[in-house]
Amino acid sequence: MKTPCPLRVAPFRADITPAIGSPLCAGWYPAATAIEDPLSANGVVLVPEGQQPIVLCALDWAELSNAEYDLWRDTLAAAAGTVRQRVAVHCTHCHDAPWPDRGAQGILDAAGRPGVIMDESSADRALKAVADAVREALPSAETVTEIRAGRARVREVASNRRVMGPDGKVKGVRWTRCRDAALRAEPEGQIDPFLKTVSFHHGDRTLAVLHYYAVHPTSHDATGRVTCEFVGLARDRMAARDGVRHIYFTECAGDVTNGKYNDGEGDYREAFTGRIHKAMDEAVRSAAPADVPFVEWRTEPVILPPREDQKAEELEAFIADPGNHVKRRSRAALILAYRRRCEEKRPIEMTALHLGPGLVIMHTPGESFMEYQQYAQQLRPDAQVMVPSYGDCGPGYITLARSFEEGGYEPTDSFCSGESEEIMRNAIRRLVAPEPSGA
Repeated sequence: MKTPCPLRVAPFRADITPAIGSPLCAGWYPAATAIEDPLSANGVVLVPEGQQPIVLCALDWAELSNAEYDLWRDTLAAAAGTVRQRVAVHCTHCHDAPWPDRGAQGILDAAGRPGVIMDESSADRALKAVADAVREALPSAETVTEIRAGRARVREVASNRRVMGPDGKVKGVRWTRCRDAALRAEPEGQIDPFLKTVSFHHGDRTLAVLHYYAVHPTSHDATGRVTCEFVGLARDRMAARDGVRHIYFTECAGDVTNGKYNDGEGDYREAFTGRIHKAMDEAVRSAAPADVPFVEWRTEPVILPPREDQKAEELEAFIADPGNHVKRRSRAALILAYRRRCEEKRPIEMTALHLGPGLVIMHTPGESFMEYQQYAQQLRPDAQVMVPSYGDCGPGYITLARSFEEGGYEPTDSFCSGESEEIMRNAIRRLVAPEPSGA
């Protein structure tokens, strides 16, 4: 058995189910009318010897953005006795779930539209519950004697949303549900077919398990029925079976959905849950000990430029006009909140956790395209590289520079410009680079 460097781990879980009537997906979808499945925050506090704690947290929410994201990191950092830069919070991105952004909601409040994007009291309760869970878990942190890593192929779940034509343009979009048989017949396209797993052990006991996979985890949406969707259901089944905390992170799925395998005619949630659960089980069973002689945490601050075709004064005028649809005013407020963040030069912090030379977990913001995940993996063919996305979702979709010419949905709904690609790639190179000699 390979012995890792001294490290302790404390898993935590908290209920973050919104109240009935709470906005879902920033008000883009109907408000919560029923709780089909409870939502939870799941994570671990890692305590490497001689270092400040590291917090990894996954929320069963759609998104979390801008100042709200920083509030969560600050609050969880205080609970864990660490600093904001060593906290990574991600959303699984189930759609019928909250998307809090206090700054964007404040913009709508000023325009006379309170409670459109978020229910602040419900969001505050959730944040307190998670902070309390972190604080309560930390004293029980256990020593890690072994870290294992595994992966398994997921079959008939993920497909690239952007179906390209012979002219290099997007000829069709495979949404969460795709009723177009011709689009469903197209190949899966650019995806990462593997679910990756990292688990922490003390002797023969498993302490916590982290899972990573890239797909929009939504079988159907806009129902008003709150759910943690098929990835959350699979995770919870694993946890109930093993009596161990399992944590699921959605990787770079900005352009990856299950549309090829979801014709919209039935409820595919149970089928997708079974396929994800099977892959989780296979990844855990196949996991092998990893050599972890050191733990390193890296941070790269980035400012991804806002898109240039939507000026602040135009957004402000649009939001102020009561004749505009509330959903479109919500979107404008989110874009404006992000623009103001960039104008104030408040960066987004991309981070990476290196567990020895062979395991890298790199945390990305927004709805990052699959190409960023594959780029990170191509830079480190010697390692198992996991790329959880849906961190600070202020930028919205993080496409490629060429995506704006190719067309399709994502460039129209991105809050940042194509210049972001080069910035992202530069940060990724620094974050995943091999460890320096003697690290």
